[in-house]
Amino acid sequence: MCDYSLHHVATRPAKIEDKLAVTKFNNSITRGFAAVGEPNVAVCLLPGTEIAFEANVECEPSFGIGILPNKRIGQRLARFRQINMDNAVTHHDALEFPDGQVVLLTRLCEGQRATVLQLPATGRPSGQEEAAEAPTRQARERSLST
Repeated sequence: MCDYSLHHVATRPAKIEDKLAVTKFNNSITRGFAAVGEPNVAVCLLPGTEIAFEANVECEPSFGIGILPNKRIGQRLARFRQINMDNAVTHHDALEFPDGQVVLLTRLCEGQRATVLQLPATGRPSGQEEAAEAPTRQARERSLST
């Protein structure tokens, strides 16, 4: 999904092996992911999407932005999720790390790069589902015709 504050930004769904960069979008108050080479298009992740960063993740501190140093998460793998869904006017897009830390996407430091490793089972584009089912369907058809 893409956070509410990205509704005025061009978007597209994430694909496996997408190369992403944390980006602050024009005309928006938030950060999110853009595909490398497409800085004006937000890449929307489905809850459960797994990503790997090129380096340990850094984010802005919860308070004292510009005064306190960035927080180093010490993790490279994360799963996308949404939080605070009961509050319509707050950021929802977040990453959960293996150690249980949850960080809002909008707090990530700009420029960090990640790769989409895996989409949730329900998040496969329809073309991928058909391609994945084709060998099974062909085998079934052959067995029925003999």
